[in-house]
Amino acid sequence: MKKLIIIFGLLALTVTSYSQRYLTKNGHIKFYSETPVETIEAHNHQVNSVLDTQTGDFVFKVLMKSFEFEKALMEEHFNENYVESDKFPNATFKGKVVNLSDVDFSKDGEYLIKVEGELTIHGVTKKVMEDGTFTVEGGKINGLSVFIIKPADYDIRIPKTVINNIAEEIEVTVNISLEAYGN
Repeated sequence: MKKLIIIFGLLALTVTSYSQRYLTKNGHIKFYSETPVETIEAHNHQVNSVLDTQTGDFVFKVLMKSFEFEKALMEEHFNENYVESDKFPNATFKGKVVNLSDVDFSKDGEYLIKVEGELTIHGVTKKVMEDGTFTVEGGKINGLSVFIIKPADYDIRIPKTVINNIAEEIEVTVNISLEAYGN
């Protein structure tokens, strides 16, 4: 009987440790650029992300070639000329939810979060701090953040012939639905 209790105790610890990690392989990132000349919007539904609710560690990995554009030519220019997807295939974020104690993952609700870490795009890494929300509902965590990046900050060069077509600041929307690891 004593061995059975120990085995169940170890099993419970294992399940608890796994339930601290939430992940998705199909998160959504959208970016949007608007100028008087042209509006550009792209979507990527193959965003990988993991959140450790115990430590606040939060990571993303985005395959750049998975961004889909309305026009094939925009997609080609994005991959070949701007982000150079063959040379820099992924964008990544590695960071932490810094106000983790403000979020009760066991209780449904909407929580304001602040995330800080390092964002790497086009081989350039920058420290970032962004606001967002976690909505805890039915054992899932939905994350949403809207923020601005400047292509120039990541050494993304825009040719002079199309400089007026692309905004200096790009709006990025991250929308993910994380599920407990193992579900």
